[in-house]
Amino acid sequence: MLRGVDGLSASQSRSPRCRDVGTGDSIQLNFLAMIQLPSDAPPQFSGHETFPLRQLWLRKAYDAVTEAQQPAPRSVFADEDAIVRFGVGKNMAMSIRFWATACGVIEDHVGYIPTRLGTMLFDNRSGLDRYCEHTATTWLMHWQAASTHEKTTTWWFLFNHVVQQVFDRDFIVNSLSGLVTEHKLRISMATLKRDVECCIRSYVPRLGGDSPEEMSEPLLGELGLIQQNAKGTFEFRRGSKRSLPDGIFAFALLDYWGRMPHAGAVMAFDRVAYDYGSPGRVFKLDENAVADRLMALEDLTRGHIQWTEQAGIRQVIRKGPALKSLSEYKYGLLESAYV
Repeated sequence: MLRGVDGLSASQSRSPRCRDVGTGDSIQLNFLAMIQLPSDAPPQFSGHETFPLRQLWLRKAYDAVTEAQQPAPRSVFADEDAIVRFGVGKNMAMSIRFWATACGVIEDHVGYIPTRLGTMLFDNRSGLDRYCEHTATTWLMHWQAASTHEKTTTWWFLFNHVVQQVFDRDFIVNSLSGLVTEHKLRISMATLKRDVECCIRSYVPRLGGDSPEEMSEPLLGELGLIQQNAKGTFEFRRGSKRSLPDGIFAFALLDYWGRMPHAGAVMAFDRVAYDYGSPGRVFKLDENAVADRLMALEDLTRGHIQWTEQAGIRQVIRKGPALKSLSEYKYGLLESAYV
């Protein structure tokens, strides 16, 4: 039995049974219980071409899409000019496309168009962080990658379902194989291992490399969310996260709130701190840090988001514009992270 993986509910921790599988074999394993995905979208374990996200890639993708006739053809990342356009090899150009879509900077509508988030960040005249230099953007991209499973399933799984403090690559690979079986995907063990390796290297860079792009530190590595220990093990770094702006936490809170089937005006504190896809889990905040963040939001939002604690019941309440238009309000809070 594997330990340290959350299963179907916050109160149950069920772990899969598995057998060893050869590197080239497809994974076909039986498990006691499966990790429940937050939506019907299938898990995805490839697309990044094994390259972690780099600092300027999102801006490069945004520029390439906005400079082309809208919608930009899919060939903008794959034609012969892509190598010159992005200044990287063909595989890296495809990785840039993957990360720009996974992080919500561009989206595919029979061709690529910039998203509202991408325009807010990278517009040539009004962009909040045109060169991806602000720590707020790094935290935001971590949230985009780890809070949902649609394109970055391993990132989502690692930060939401691995509850033990110390882990290694094999543990993550074996745990993830349950999703492969559940969705009847023919994913080779080699592909799954490469995906896990890319995920870990996104936060713990690999020393050395053959090109300047490979030698540069991955964008998410500066967050310090994971540290490498001896003998190939890794450890989460939990705590208050001083470099995380309140505006990014607030955006993440409302983004998470909007994914609820019935997004009411009140949310329990335990959901914010412990639920899958919540800010507490994704940012690796401890309980006190979540409480401090929620209390700070009352000033940041001028009372539109309030933290209450009565008779031992801790809750977060949305009022006024935060209740009337959740999506619009969260983008307004995002801007506050860059002031």
